[in-house]
Amino acid sequence: MKMTSCAESINMSTFAFTSIYKCYHCNNVLRWHYNYTGKLNGRGGLKPESIAGLFICFLIIVQNLIVLMAIRKNKKFHMPMYYLLGNLTLSDLLAGFTYMLNIILSGANTLKLTPLQWFVREGGVFITLSASVVSLLAIAIERYFTMRNTKPYPRAKRNRMFTLIAASWALSLLLGALPIMGWNCLYNLEWCSTVLPLYAKSYIFFCVFVFLSILLAIVLLYGRIFHFVKSNTQNPTCVQRKPYGHRSLKYMALLKTVTIVVGVFILCWMPLFVLLLMDFVCPVKECPVLFKADYFLGMAMLNSLINPIIYTLTSRDIRRAILKLLCRRCLITKDGRVRNIGIHISFTKTDLNRQGLETTISSGNATTLPVKSIYPKLKLSVIA
Repeated sequence: MKMTSCAESINMSTFAFTSIYKCYHCNNVLRWHYNYTGKLNGRGGLKPESIAGLFICFLIIVQNLIVLMAIRKNKKFHMPMYYLLGNLTLSDLLAGFTYMLNIILSGANTLKLTPLQWFVREGGVFITLSASVVSLLAIAIERYFTMRNTKPYPRAKRNRMFTLIAASWALSLLLGALPIMGWNCLYNLEWCSTVLPLYAKSYIFFCVFVFLSILLAIVLLYGRIFHFVKSNTQNPTCVQRKPYGHRSLKYMALLKTVTIVVGVFILCWMPLFVLLLMDFVCPVKECPVLFKADYFLGMAMLNSLINPIIYTLTSRDIRRAILKLLCRRCLITKDGRVRNIGIHISFTKTDLNRQGLETTISSGNATTLPVKSIYPKLKLSVIA
């Protein structure tokens, strides 16, 4: 099979990098690859599911931006653990942005792209995905060293935190830039992926292998952490040490949040990993499910939407910070505390007086208002 236009002017027998890079600007390369893999048909405009995906991307950006602002404005969160959570939140925010660009530049707009633009579009998704996975590993490493070190040194923890964040983004950028640096299937159609027609199958397999290895390392680290905390909690000498016991409870709460994040990540991304593994082993046009990759990517996209919800549901401190950020006037008292809003109803014995039984209504300013009631034994407490 021969390429047309500028591709024909390139010597196919020599895989010189200069020749390959010249064709990064050829407009017909994408049509050639998409036609070979069978994805050329149906390149229409935005579908309803694409519009729904754009809305989800918008929610992802807004939610993660709120969490980042809450972490930034609250000095209580200016510590390595929350900086690493902020790094994970930043990667989710950028994931929403790259997903949005991916959807906008898909469909009929795909064939208008040059290979260079296509590599940038897909590389952004791979970079943010890598950043999310490696950020989870960085958090697990930080938690492991913190729990093993009973005498924390702030400077050492801060240096380790900056090192982990820098390493996570360096590794992510490298992994996402490999195709544009030459690890692609230009001029080798039989090596091409069906899901991503310009990516080599070997690169897809390598990425899945790296991600699964990182997830396995995360699970092993958290297993060691839980075993360490549990063994020290059951040790009477450690339980009597109140500062250590308080730290253990605090870290267990943080571990609960991060473990849920890891579990949700696996549930959201595992179907896409399985699909990419099928892409590696399936011959071209032999597996129809590979043409439904957008649904698997959409499920993976939900992970970046769910993470901020997990933070607010499992972390009381982050929940309070977000409420303080979103509704300061209606939820924050003058002394800076978050109002507790709720209604507690209990049936208790009340004192009899000459006028009969009463219902007590209590407000947050420590005042009580007696109100006659026809319901004996009913005590209504409104906390506001």
